[in-house]
Parts: sequence; C-alpha cells; structure tokens
Amino acid sequence: MNFRKFFAHAVAGLLLGSSTALTAQIEPGVYISNEDGVRHELKIGKDYFIHSAYGTSPPKFIKTVGGFHTLGDDLLKVDLEFNSNHDENGLTELAIPILVKNKKLVLPMDGELEFVKQEPVNQALDGAWLFATRGPDKGQERRGDENPRKTLKWLQDGRFQWIAYNTDTREFFGTGGGSYTSDNGKYVENIDYFSRDDSRVGATLDFDYELKNGDWHHSGKNSKGEPLYEIWAPRK
Repeated sequence: MNFRKFFAHAVAGLLLGSSTALTAQIEPGVYISNEDGVRHELKIGKDYFIHSAYGTSPPKFIKTVGGFHTLGDDLLKVDLEFNSNHDENGLTELAIPILVKNKKLVLPMDGELEFVKQEPVNQALDGAWLFATRGPDKGQERRGDENPRKTLKWLQDGRFQWIAYNTDTREFFGTGGGSYTSDNGKYVENIDYFSRDDSRVGATLDFDYELKNGDWHHSGKNSKGEPLYEIWAPRK
C-alpha cells in the first residue's frame, strides 16, 4: 500500500453509516480494518481522532496521526498534534469528507477499506492521559498540557496507545499500542505494535496502578525489563 501517497493528500474520504443521509455523524469508539496483512485502527473520541496502521505478519509499524477534530457540513477536520511521517509529507491537518454508507465505516486508501466498530468495553482508566512526572509524587515539577513535549496515552474499548511528540517542533518520538485490561489495581498491556522496535510485538506487560487525587500512578517494569514508576494526569 502506498501510504506516502495517501498522506501527500490533505483530503481523505471517510464514509460512515447508510448510503443516504443529510448529516453524517461519527459515533465515538474503536474501528478496525484488516487488509493484506495490514491492520488499520481508528480511535475516535468526542473531539479527538487517531489513525494508526501496522503490519501484522510480519509485525511492522507503518504510521500514526492524530489530533483534535471538529465536524461540520459533513466534513471532519483534524488539527494534527502528531504525524509520524511529518518529516516526509509535512501534513499538519486533515479534511475528511463524511458520508453514510450501509452502516459501515469506509476509508478510501488504495481502494476501499471497511472498518468494523468494536464492541464498547468499559474499564477503569479509560480516557486520555498525559504523562506528568516520574513517581513517587514528592511535589516535583510536572509536565502539563501547556508543555509542547507531550506523551499521550489513549485508552478506549480495550485498546491502548501511547504517543510521544512535540507540538512546537512537530517532532515524533515514538508510539506503541495494542490491547489492555485494567481491573482491581492491575493493568496489563499486550503489545501489537511498537515503532521503536518491532521485535517487542507480542510481549505482555503487567503493572500495578492506583488512582490518587485523579492521577494514575503506574508502576512495574517497561518493555526492556527496567523498573518504572510513572504518574499520568487526565487530559481534560
């Protein structure tokens, strides 16, 4: 698939719903498409949009883009906060026409890709989080939304993704994602893609978590086996 060609165009087609409708709407959730060994994953919130693609056999990270979206006149506009291929295509925004077609989400990209909406799964920790600081909390300086250097973690319907980027310089530092569970103080990630090292795909990471004053305290060992303690703040 020619993904560079796709991102060379700021306008992409996104078709949703039935074949005729006056106003298209996008229901928040996770949408999946599998085509020729490549998995496309859309995470759509009330005002945020993430699109990631990765090979499944063999495992290979391809790309990710995301940012705040608005919907009007059947056009989804995305102001990109991150674009893993920014150095190549320079894209900072997307304008995606929205139509309705047979209750399916279709993304034309080297042909039509049909996306299936995943069943909602409500778990503890669902939502958008920004990395704040290394724990434990001793009143140290925290990184907030006003800081251009961000690490975003998005948890929705049993899928997770973290993305590290800089909104001022447009630098992209890395991403990873897959499936997760969070229950009774235990958080488990199953890695499906990892931009920095494809060999880590398939790993399962177990962590302890605790919510304190609205923050997510997260401890265990990272994908290298090194101990970590992180504090994440909800992104509002």
